[in-house]
Amino acid sequence: MAKEFVKDVTGMEEDFAQWYTDVVTKAELIDYSSVRGSMIIRPYGYALWENIKDALDAKIKETGHENVYMPLFIPESLLQREKDHIEGFAPEVAWVTHGGEEELTERLCVRPTSEVLFGEHYKNIIHSYRDLPKLYNQWANVVRWEKTTRPFLRTLEFLWQEGHTCHETDQDAHDETVQMLEVYAKLCEELLAIPVIKGQKTEKEKFAGAKYTYTIESLMHDGKALQSGTSHHLGDGFAKAFGIQFTDREGKLQHVQQTSWGFTTRIIGAMIMVHGDDRGLVVPPRIAPTQLMIVPIAQHKEGVLDFAYDLKDTLQSVARVDIDASDKKPGWKFNEYEMKGIPLRLEVGPRDIENAQVIIARRDTGEKITVQMADLEVKVSELLKDIQQNLLNKARAHRDEKTTVVSTFDEFKSVVKEKGGFVKAMWCGDRACEDKIKEETSATSRCMPFEQEQVADTCVCCGKEAKHLVYWAKAY
Repeated sequence: MAKEFVKDVTGMEEDFAQWYTDVVTKAELIDYSSVRGSMIIRPYGYALWENIKDALDAKIKETGHENVYMPLFIPESLLQREKDHIEGFAPEVAWVTHGGEEELTERLCVRPTSEVLFGEHYKNIIHSYRDLPKLYNQWANVVRWEKTTRPFLRTLEFLWQEGHTCHETDQDAHDETVQMLEVYAKLCEELLAIPVIKGQKTEKEKFAGAKYTYTIESLMHDGKALQSGTSHHLGDGFAKAFGIQFTDREGKLQHVQQTSWGFTTRIIGAMIMVHGDDRGLVVPPRIAPTQLMIVPIAQHKEGVLDFAYDLKDTLQSVARVDIDASDKKPGWKFNEYEMKGIPLRLEVGPRDIENAQVIIARRDTGEKITVQMADLEVKVSELLKDIQQNLLNKARAHRDEKTTVVSTFDEFKSVVKEKGGFVKAMWCGDRACEDKIKEETSATSRCMPFEQEQVADTCVCCGKEAKHLVYWAKAY
């Protein structure tokens, strides 16, 4: 079926991993670089990131945060200050050992994250409760020396934002942690049409050095989960390691309570795997760099191109519009913009002009609609809203269909092996059970959802009294 349209893309059901690789390259999102595990983000891929970044940056500022920038390099002695943190990141840290020909007296870490840099800075600028809260955010790149890589999902270097905040009280830090997770969840659902599960990570899966980690988890087309954003309550561990203290309202010296939270370019990978199909990308209208592409038919004929450009000018008030006036054949153009996932394609030729109408094709359903010129602006606006909602509904239905409640370990193993997706099962809270589940099924705990249910009385693994409902899944 899809082979007729896109000959160079592997079918999703045939080989999902290869399909993903084919799509990110054929849709011109990335190119591979000469450094293993690193990617060149091409203009179309970067335009997607810019739209996500702009929307998130506006929300970050709306919630009272300021953007700053920290150095790329971290001295080893500084990184060693917080023991749990460095142990958690040690396997992924890249080190600079030489400057030119000279060996450095102290190794420099290429930042995998910036908690310690913010900690050092906050020690210098926070002295009184009047200095709090400090609500900082950084847009940056980070480096983590991953063994297995895949474009957007896991690369040696990636782009992200990392928020780092300081507060007077534990409750203030908790409220911040919850608030920013909600920002991420809304961005995923409202902008990217990706439904998420909100919850808390287990002790095993939480961020190294955190008091607790909150997460949003999404489900990909192939039934694997993807951690799509995290928000961490750091407590006062970093504050004690770096001496970040303030005089409180009673004149006593206290350590600040901190948070950190991050959202990365891996969300583009999530968008691809949640919405894509055998013809390539399907981009939600709200983040699409181009929402409507005009393709003139028989453009060599008098008046066709002029009419198409007039349409572009008219429609710019309701959509991000582009036009392909190249000399490529219309069929080639149709295939290209289907591959790139552009939400709407508008076709107009001499006969359409004569009849005061155009043809609009939806990328999500493939449906072609004849629209009268008088109704065009209203119809385009309606279609974009409908596509956005349809993609969210479709992704939610897929997630629900791929979510299974189990009460025994045999059921658990069977579902993970045969069906995939999220497995909802009770857990006793014991690390040994969590490890056993991963060892025997390759599924990991994704989160303990905020909305807890009692789907059984006993732990799915050991049969002891259950304490938490957990979403489990194989994950990227």
